[in-house]
Amino acid sequence: MRRLATLTLFIVLTAALAVSSSGVEDLTSIKAETQQTKLYREIFNKLATKHYLTQPIDNQLSESYLNTYIERLDPLKRYFLASDIGEFNQWQHRLDDLAKRGDVHAGFYIFNRLRERATDQLKANIALLQDKEYRFDFTVDESIVLDPDNRHWFLSSTEADIFWAKVLKDSMIRLILSGKEQQQARELLIKRYKTQLTQYIQRDSQDAFQMYVNALASLYDPHTAYFSPRTTENFQINMSLSLEGIGAELTTEDEHTEVVRIIPGGPADLQGILKPKDRIIGVGQGQKEIVDVVGWRIDDVVALIRGEKGSVVRLEVSSAANNPKIISIVRDRVKLEEKSAQSKVLDIQSGDLSYKLGVIEIPTFYMDFEAYRKKDPNFKSSSRDVYRILQGLQKQNVDGIILDLRNNGGGSLFEATALTDLFIDYGPVVQIRDSNKRIYRNQRATSEAVYSGPLVVLINRLSASASEIFAGAMQDYGRALVVGSQSYGKGTVQNITDLSSGQLKLTISKFYRVSGGSTQHRGIIPDIALPPTYDREEVGESQQENALPWDRIHAVPHQRSKQLKAFLEPLISEHKKRAYSDPNFANMVDQLALTQNWGKEQSLSLNLERRRNKNETWDSQLLKVENKRRLTQGLKPYPGMEAWEEQEDKEDAEDRPVAESDPILNETAYILSDQIRLLSSSQAAEDDTKIARIQSTP
Repeated sequence: MRRLATLTLFIVLTAALAVSSSGVEDLTSIKAETQQTKLYREIFNKLATKHYLTQPIDNQLSESYLNTYIERLDPLKRYFLASDIGEFNQWQHRLDDLAKRGDVHAGFYIFNRLRERATDQLKANIALLQDKEYRFDFTVDESIVLDPDNRHWFLSSTEADIFWAKVLKDSMIRLILSGKEQQQARELLIKRYKTQLTQYIQRDSQDAFQMYVNALASLYDPHTAYFSPRTTENFQINMSLSLEGIGAELTTEDEHTEVVRIIPGGPADLQGILKPKDRIIGVGQGQKEIVDVVGWRIDDVVALIRGEKGSVVRLEVSSAANNPKIISIVRDRVKLEEKSAQSKVLDIQSGDLSYKLGVIEIPTFYMDFEAYRKKDPNFKSSSRDVYRILQGLQKQNVDGIILDLRNNGGGSLFEATALTDLFIDYGPVVQIRDSNKRIYRNQRATSEAVYSGPLVVLINRLSASASEIFAGAMQDYGRALVVGSQSYGKGTVQNITDLSSGQLKLTISKFYRVSGGSTQHRGIIPDIALPPTYDREEVGESQQENALPWDRIHAVPHQRSKQLKAFLEPLISEHKKRAYSDPNFANMVDQLALTQNWGKEQSLSLNLERRRNKNETWDSQLLKVENKRRLTQGLKPYPGMEAWEEQEDKEDAEDRPVAESDPILNETAYILSDQIRLLSSSQAAEDDTKIARIQSTP
């Protein structure tokens, strides 16, 4: 089960505190503010009347509300006891009625219980780590189950203590394997838990209210959320300044700051190592010591990552498969020309035939709305840039074009329509249905196609929203084959409405293809599937809690060519014969399989040597896969990981042939060359038939 917290940015404000004789700050219960009753009713009414999804306000909703709130407060099942959950069940069938009255006392009661449990446990962790007599035994053959779905709530405080002793040992092992000495690891964990303790103590009424309300909002869909006044302010600051740091969209999952998206053209994108799903566990300025940020609020992590243009930030990053690594990124602004559509030409030799293929990479559907409103004739947009690129490629006499929409998370709907207009003649592009079930079909191609030659659209799991609208239209019209892996599946539209305090982001409509199917949840299914570089079980709309379902409305009349569908079987056959015999493509498949299968265990060993051996096994398996590729190509194998890493540091990725640097794009180019050959053969056959008919005419 995914537990991806909604992006909420908190400013740390000191709550009312009492100081004990020991000097440790004690908790004072957080109380609801008077105006929050009216605000809660306001949010509840908007959800019930304005959201795209109409759902009954009943006991079933109340049960889901309670369970979601508890899960969001304690997603890893580390603090609440089973007795707490039993006590909270007194509200199991009452939260819906309380919401109608604007009563938030249940939410605050549960929130305060979490703070009590968490602060007590964190203090116990700190005391244990500070106890010089306590020794971790890393030789015992025991294990820990981290996945909360495979654990129950603690039946007693003793059971909680046993589990937390294992958590501490696991954390120590992770730090030791990353190069820390035992004492260093202890000190780092003490610092980490003290930070978390301070944050729990300093949470206030706005934090509790926002968490409680967003548990309700998330029941409608994962993109609906309430932003408190200070969260709204910080979110806007974050968005305006995000392009001045590393160019990455971040979120909080459990105790970690996780990368959601790499912003096209940003420093992280250009550096090329940081990826979605990576977890940032430490941040350092230049060559200064890296600060551990596990358990930090996301706005504090963002504040560390931001900095002056040209300065260096070092990120300690972990992923599901790999050991922590250090990534150095030079801070900068995203340059508009770098995030714009880009093109290149690939020369492909297929049998006795050679092809010149244009590749247009569109990182996002962008448009300079301010310049457009000012009627600037040179306003910048993705469709205008692609139009100019198409003219240039046609002058180079390319045989076909690949539109690369991988990692394109969407953008302007207007631009998705305008881009479609470059490749089809007149016709509808997308249908939009609002919460009142009214359907709008005013997004249309209004002119003749600029380019009508052979075309392939390349997508992956991070192709979303506007990308899916475009790819779906190309598929429905039969204008292009869609190649790659199933797209993200975000087919909903949100707007932001002001409240008496803060703002509400609300889903108000859904996208539908001209063929009638929604892009929501299911996304775009490619005509020719290539290996997915992102795990479908981890990434995608279908993995979000309460994602709106896929459904269908009536198709709208549109032109549809069946020519490309007739080529699918031979194209897939040629692809399978060629791709898996290519050492670079096979290497990519082997690496993906290794990565996706790694870390699937239900439990982790707490024996240090077993864990060290596990890491070494990972390195050796990865090296074995790489050396298999090298031997197949007649290259000398690497004697060890160090030699491989040294060579990687020396080489510039841009200097590598596309077959090695991007096997997916390389294979897509071959698929397009096959398509061109089949189109030519089909056209020649048609011409021969016409000639035969003319010659046989008396």
